[in-house]
Amino acid sequence: MKILMIGTDKKIFEDGSEARQRMIEYGRLAEQLYIIVFTKRIKNLQRIALSENTFLYPTNSFSRWCYIFDAVKIAKKIIENSGGKFLITSQDPFEIGLAGWLVARKFKIPLQLQIHTDFLNSYFRQESFLNKIRVRLAKFLISRAACVRVVSERIKSLLNSNPPAGGQILNSKISVLPIFIDAEKIKNAPLKTDLRRKYPQFDFIILTASRLTAEKNIGLAVEAMAEVIKDYPKIGLIIAGNGPEKENLESKISNLKINENIIIEDWADDLASYYKTADLFLLTSNYEGYGRTLIEAAVSGCRVISSDVGVADEILPKENIFEVGNKEQLKEKILKAVRGELKMPNTGYLAKMPTKEEYLRAYKKLWEDCGKTL
Repeated sequence: MKILMIGTDKKIFEDGSEARQRMIEYGRLAEQLYIIVFTKRIKNLQRIALSENTFLYPTNSFSRWCYIFDAVKIAKKIIENSGGKFLITSQDPFEIGLAGWLVARKFKIPLQLQIHTDFLNSYFRQESFLNKIRVRLAKFLISRAACVRVVSERIKSLLNSNPPAGGQILNSKISVLPIFIDAEKIKNAPLKTDLRRKYPQFDFIILTASRLTAEKNIGLAVEAMAEVIKDYPKIGLIIAGNGPEKENLESKISNLKINENIIIEDWADDLASYYKTADLFLLTSNYEGYGRTLIEAAVSGCRVISSDVGVADEILPKENIFEVGNKEQLKEKILKAVRGELKMPNTGYLAKMPTKEEYLRAYKKLWEDCGKTL
């Protein structure tokens, strides 16, 4: 079976990137894999053969408003010129999903929607008017997809409790396949950076690592730290990441006069070392589809506190989870961690994490099962 994938990950165009290598591995699961990526018009960005059967196409769109139209046009040419049995997989149920559905409807081929974001979360809807439209669009598309892949049990449960039209058969469409994390690679990664040596002024180090955007709600961690520092003045928070909220965070830290206790670093490629040498990892997001860094920290042997998002309730004891946006709960859990009273993540979840070979087999099976639906 041939696979036509539509997505937005521009890192696939970077030679040697993890994203490109992942696509090459996915290509081995199919007769042929065609990948269309939403991109603006960039000089020298063109079709690339990633391997003998894996091909990458940029939309090279004049503006973001042309992404869907251009992706559909490319997809039509691929299918018309290639022939054979196709499955379309769209990497989100929003604009990308709409492009996939338009092509699937024209050629009467199955559509797989992949859902990586908890779009039914109220914080997602409140974030922008566009997100409100996306929620409606996702419900429309989910009811028309042949199958749906989600990355957590939480998303599956929310879909079933908020079904779109035709939701009475939705459960049979949904498969849970988490994001792949190479646990053995993280465990065996050499220690290149020791946060305790890098920041000897702290006797307890908290780490948070993410893109600095509004939905990550890192400002909540800053506010909670301002309270914790009153009792433990030698505690430190390391924020590893970049993004549009950086200036707001720096301003908040300065206004609270806690510059000596909170340090913002650029995103670290050596996060495994950070996890292994921090005393606590903190995730404060308003919503997550999965929570990759949470799992990576747990695999590294770090204690973890998380807001009630993504897979937090699958991997953490209940007492390690706080209500989204609740500063007082977060403060109390940090204090508990400093006193050595916080439990480790659940080993049962970590023990069941698949190897890469097992994951790729499961990924291929989702394609094969979905391809049988029409």
